[in-house]
Amino acid sequence: MFKTLIFGFLLGIVGTIATVYYLPVVDLHREPSVIMVAPNGGNVETFHVNVPMDRIMVGAPDQSEPVPPGLDWPADEIFAGVRAELFKIRNSRDSVIGVASRVAAKSVEFGDSIEWVLHLPARGSFYVSMPPQSFDGVSRVGQMNIGTREFQPLHGSVSERWVENTENEDEDAPVGRIEIVTTFVGVFSDDDAAGDLSGKDVEGES
Repeated sequence: MFKTLIFGFLLGIVGTIATVYYLPVVDLHREPSVIMVAPNGGNVETFHVNVPMDRIMVGAPDQSEPVPPGLDWPADEIFAGVRAELFKIRNSRDSVIGVASRVAAKSVEFGDSIEWVLHLPARGSFYVSMPPQSFDGVSRVGQMNIGTREFQPLHGSVSERWVENTENEDEDAPVGRIEIVTTFVGVFSDDDAAGDLSGKDVEGES
């Protein structure tokens, strides 16, 4: 009985290792970053979310079709003015490179706000807060409050806008996308700059 238990335990470990190897739960492969050099310094990078296929979760009060189906939003009054969403994040090559959360909150006491957290597993995370009002009727613009790893020494602005799909009428095509554009600057040493450019595609204006 004991030998059977040990054999089953070892077989389970081997099976788990084989499963993770052939079907990795977390793929930390790093897609080359597509970064453009801003005319006034710093770098610009564009991300997007294809809607609805990149939605992982959508929670809000009185929602007729929650994502995933059956999601029960808390009935507590503190969540009455809150909408929380989780997305896959894509780069400008349409490759999935991370995940993001977006929280929109309405509060008489603290004011309305929108908060983004983008997590790119191979690079780090950054947190952005922005007002709900657009500055030009199209885009909202906020500031990066804090970042980790690659984004820790950076600061700058982040914009969000909705882009409707008016070209592709395929049923499987997205109805549109949420476009996120970051404009970051930072101070690096020569060693940091050399290391930061490895694995990236840096594009400048010709």
